[in-house]
Amino acid sequence: MYVIVEAGGRQWKVEPGSQLEINRVSTEVGATHTLERVLLAHDGTQVQFGRPYLKDTTVGCEVLAHPRGPKRIAYHFRRRENWRKTVGHRQDLSRLLVKEILHAGQAAKAAATATAPKTRTPKADAPKTAVSKKPAKTAKAATAATSTKPTARKPKSK
Repeated sequence: MYVIVEAGGRQWKVEPGSQLEINRVSTEVGATHTLERVLLAHDGTQVQFGRPYLKDTTVGCEVLAHPRGPKRIAYHFRRRENWRKTVGHRQDLSRLLVKEILHAGQAAKAAATATAPKTRTPKADAPKTAVSKKPAKTAKAATAATSTKPTARKPKSK
């Protein structure tokens, strides 16, 4: 199951076990933060769209850290005036770990879905048949391949 949420002015595709960095939230490190602006939910069989948001759908996240983003440099100058200005900015961020997606009363636990290996069960009912990957030759192609006509050659010039 995955959902698309709106957080920090951006849209994120999240599923249980995924991490995302959004603009700083006021929740303490280690506490639970709930994202309620869910735009789309896909549970494996059907897709639900919100108008603009889905009701009764939330994403439970754990706040892992409050880092700062990379430094962005803004450099301004005015030509022929000997005027220059350099400004730096680092955005305050929050790193979240998606624990569960609560969709209409059902919970998709991160531990069950993220760590469980996917296994395939062989179909015992279906008989195995050999399929040739080469296309069948047509009658024209068969006669052209077995033809013994000599090829035309250019006469030698003197």
